Amino acid sequence: MTTPIALRTPIVADQPNMPGFHTPIELLWFSSPVRYADAWDLQMRLHHERVMNSRPDTILILEHQPVYTVGRRTLVADWGGDPAATHVDGIEIHHVNRGGSVTYHGPGQLVVYPILRLTDHVRGVRAYVKQLEEAVIQCLRQSGIAGYRKERAPGVWVTDLQDAKITSIGIRVDRGVTMHGLALNVDMDLSPFRGITPCGLQGSHATSMAEVVGQPVSLVAVTYSLLDQLKQTLALRWTGSPEPIKLHTRA
Repeated sequence: MTTPIALRTPIVADQPNMPGFHTPIELLWFSSPVRYADAWDLQMRLHHERVMNSRPDTILILEHQPVYTVGRRTLVADWGGDPAATHVDGIEIHHVNRGGSVTYHGPGQLVVYPILRLTDHVRGVRAYVKQLEEAVIQCLRQSGIAGYRKERAPGVWVTDLQDAKITSIGIRVDRGVTMHGLALNVDMDLSPFRGITPCGLQGSHATSMAEVVGQPVSLVAVTYSLLDQLKQTLALRWTGSPEPIKLHTRA
């Protein structure tokens, strides 16, 4: 199991107690790509602890090692794979309990898993999804990219020759606490998306920030930008230093 080391001393001055900022959030930002199975185990443990009120709201920020995740609404036509397969073209497959269809995660993609008591931040699942979308849209705007929503298609899209999806969103709320989250394509290899129907939407294709602007994009800079937007849209206050942390492997 891959787990984060302890965070540095919290930077309490990063966001002082201000009107409109509620429950403090613990931030865990991983500095190297994480296997999906390890991140899933950690997410499940943190979710259970939040349900039991034994830990504060927490946000995981990471990149995944290459993996396809298959949501509850996935059709065979969305990826054409054997339902019992564990790999396709050398890439791991994981069936997960979030909403949505199949998607791909890999290095260069910013993944954010908020583990929050939902009603402490927004009223309802739809409002929560819209807040996640809004944070991404504002983050993209800072890089000169115009992102937008689509009705009945959670995520964020851009016009790149044709409609292209730049952010996938798939969540689950269990016992009032959120899990799963969003994946923003920053600067990554998009070829694994070609073998699937991203999020089950026929005719859609994936793009990235780097592809849209035509030059490399810093994942770290985008992470700071998105964290700032999440802090505003969800009224968050960090209790840990918003800097990457290294991993160690527990035998």
